[in-house]
Amino acid sequence: MELIEVLGYVSALVVGLVLGLIGGGGSILTVPIMVYLIGLHPIVATAYSLFVVGVTSVFGAFQNYRKGLVDVKTAIVFAVPAFIVVYLTRRFFVPIIPDVVFTINDFEVTNNIFIMIFFAIVMLFASYSMIVGRKNVSPTEKQDLKHSYPVIAFQATVIGVFSGIVGAGGGFLIIPTLVLLGNLPMKRAVGTSLFVIAVNSLFGFLGDLSNIDINWIFLLMFTCISIIGILIGSYLSKFISGKKLKRGFGYFTIIMAIYIVYKELF
Repeated sequence: MELIEVLGYVSALVVGLVLGLIGGGGSILTVPIMVYLIGLHPIVATAYSLFVVGVTSVFGAFQNYRKGLVDVKTAIVFAVPAFIVVYLTRRFFVPIIPDVVFTINDFEVTNNIFIMIFFAIVMLFASYSMIVGRKNVSPTEKQDLKHSYPVIAFQATVIGVFSGIVGAGGGFLIIPTLVLLGNLPMKRAVGTSLFVIAVNSLFGFLGDLSNIDINWIFLLMFTCISIIGILIGSYLSKFISGKKLKRGFGYFTIIMAIYIVYKELF
């Protein structure tokens, strides 16, 4: 086993730890690891990320469902349009992104650069969400749930496009939507979000199966190690402040985003 492969598997454990400790951020680590450490093409890396995040989210969603922290009806309203859009994006849109998206003077913006820069922009939104936190909404401020469903479905569609392109679960966008529009308490929003992320990610990955050659041995080993990491992280989260960790990871995400932009452009 080569050193790079060993480092990749160690990184998988870190991905799981982060998911377990702060409840998100898996794809923020997975895609850069796959691209810069393992050396995969960004399109392949985003596909692998969907699988890793999707499978690990299944474990988290199941645990939350057993605790009664998944709102199934709201999850279905959110997940159906989202997973359709994610699947269509991965199946039809991502494969037709040209090798050179556009040119600025003599600088060619290839599909590699386009995807990674787009990913960096999404990372900045994620970092803002983690650093600033989410405002608690009082019952009087919340919208009527029945009238919010069409808006939730629209939000899900938009998030599906983002998730499909960058291979991210989109939890940092899904949770605020479920709290503000879905009228869910934070813990139920997190549990419901994991359900939506699992469905979105795995259906998105299905859209890649006919377009990408999958190294199943590597992918399954990476995912299994990540699952071990999420179990360890979930245990450690009982003793560590998740809020402080999330803020710290938010600042780390900004640094990662800046690094990606620098790496791709300069």
